[in-house]
Amino acid sequence: MRPLLICLLLGLAMPASAQIYKYTDAQGNTVFTDQPPKGQAAESVELQQTNSVEMQVPSPAPESSPPAAATAAPYTTLQLTDVPSDEAMRANNGTFSVGVQIEPRLGGAHRLRLLLDGQPYGQASNVPRLQLSNVERGEHSLAVEVLSGDKSIQQSATLTFSIQRVNTKSPALRPPPPPPPKPAP
Repeated sequence: MRPLLICLLLGLAMPASAQIYKYTDAQGNTVFTDQPPKGQAAESVELQQTNSVEMQVPSPAPESSPPAAATAAPYTTLQLTDVPSDEAMRANNGTFSVGVQIEPRLGGAHRLRLLLDGQPYGQASNVPRLQLSNVERGEHSLAVEVLSGDKSIQQSATLTFSIQRVNTKSPALRPPPPPPPKPAP
């Protein structure tokens, strides 16, 4: 079985190396063929060897420190906006949003994520307006980071702010007691 397969493959390869002939027919057209014509003078055509290029194996890059441009922050401006610094933020249910100022525009594969009190907060997003929900009252720190995949590549300065929420247990917020029943006549 194996010798038959080898003969078949060699037979298929033979026409690729066949001789080419050139002649002019009765109408004056130049004809190229792999079989010499009968009764015509044909000239054998010698083909030049085809070009071949050997595949280059890439050499491994030398290990060195990354260039300064690669270690520099990709964004010249990255900061939070709409966070009050002088006074407490009034958010009765603890829900508010902050803006992100970023220059140049956020890259296609990059995402923004908040860091509330040093911990990642919420889902990463490509929108420069991020929302926080049900944040407890008191003092907090907030920053925004730029992610590439799951890796943080840049972080803004951390801002400190205070949330003021209504204390629902305050006596001032309790509903008034119902009026006493009127005496029956």
